[in-house]
Amino acid sequence: MVGAAYREVLQSLAYVNRIPTRTGVAASDVRSGEVGMRDYFHNVYMTIKTILIGMRITLKYCFARTITLQYPDIAPALQSRFRGFHYYEIEKCIACDLCAKACPVDCIYIEKTGARKIDKATGVAVGGAMTRYAIDYSKCMFCALCVDPCPTDCIHMGNLHDMSGYDRESMIVEFTELATQGLQTPQPFWMQKKDLPDWVKKTRQDWIDRGVPVRERMLEALEEHQPVKKK
Repeated sequence: MVGAAYREVLQSLAYVNRIPTRTGVAASDVRSGEVGMRDYFHNVYMTIKTILIGMRITLKYCFARTITLQYPDIAPALQSRFRGFHYYEIEKCIACDLCAKACPVDCIYIEKTGARKIDKATGVAVGGAMTRYAIDYSKCMFCALCVDPCPTDCIHMGNLHDMSGYDRESMIVEFTELATQGLQTPQPFWMQKKDLPDWVKKTRQDWIDRGVPVRERMLEALEEHQPVKKK
């Protein structure tokens, strides 16, 4: 009985769909046509809306007052999340190679004499000596993928925006050599000239002052130091 009633319902529905309209078109075709027209006008509306949003942003900057920074006499305007040349805290590095493994272009080179770990008493890495930590900036894309995996937060993106060289070898920065000078980031050629704008002098001095408090620990990272055992 149930099966027979179910078949009757299906037949009645099929009959309704076959009922022609005044224009000679089936009701199902009318409904699909209405949906199609509705989708068409909706697409037209969304197209116009998105164009107007884009043009609003364009026109906003088109008529805005332009400001020209007289670089290099005036410092460039860098955003808060600007990714410049790295600065490296060698005294905190445990040489775990996570930054080198995360690098998509393999431009980070790390060498050590033994395992290193953070001494909880001092917060400084001890163990084997750091013999090399270098970055090849002729390959680096400044993607900052090396920063996030670092477990000791010793590698960062700096604010130095320009570094040129005369050959490819000069684009390889040896951070272990910089550590012997008490520096955490390279000093490009334009920062080493005599007659410098005031902002360049300040930037260079800021980076020099940053390494002064930890210079002894930076030098210790270049030698083997075992953690002090608790009695």
